Amino acid sequence: MTQEHIALAERLKRLGFSHNSQVKLYGQEFLVESGPIVLGDTLAFIDGFEKKSHLLRRVRIPLPILNVARGMHRAA
Repeated sequence: MTQEHIALAERLKRLGFSHNSQVKLYGQEFLVESGPIVLGDTLAFIDGFEKKSHLLRRVRIPLPILNVARGMHRAA
């Protein structure tokens, strides 16, 4: 993981993708179980429990959200 990926993960946490937070992705609600897992500039995941089924799933963070997080770096 590069320094840029670590910084992106921190910005995603500030956007609400942190442990024990709730997010809505792809029309479903999740209780976030892990911090963001950043694998590249355009690829990041969270592990979360789906609210309806209570199953643990790995869910991709949508690209527009990653773009917002990267834009936070440029604006700061």
